Amino acid sequence: MSLIKFIDFNILGDERGSLVAIENNKNIPFEIKRIYYIFGTKENVSRGYHAHRDLQQVAICVSGHCEFIIDDGINRESVLLNNPTKGLYIDNNKWREMHNFSEDCVLLVIASKFYDEEDYIRNYDDFLKGI
Repeated sequence: MSLIKFIDFNILGDERGSLVAIENNKNIPFEIKRIYYIFGTKENVSRGYHAHRDLQQVAICVSGHCEFIIDDGINRESVLLNNPTKGLYIDNNKWREMHNFSEDCVLLVIASKFYDEEDYIRNYDDFLKGI
């Protein structure tokens, strides 16, 4: 079973351009509590390196590209995000890393919970112990 799970968003629009609508419990499989975006990531900088105990997320690269690594402690898979109509669904207890950000990358992340530092597992060995 693959760790990489995509949500395909319908493209709306007309001759003026395209639009993607994101809705609670419709095309996002949870109630949205938090939205943030990452941009301006410097060359050769990686991010992430953590898991969440009780958090679901959908990551959408709305501009540019970046590489995600998803790890469940047994399997480790990599995927390139480069399409604003595809969201990467990340369930709880999955280690995530982000690499190879393009200069123009804007990574939008939709989360099922408000920020809670206690929910983070920031050490890979601790993550493996908790599986």
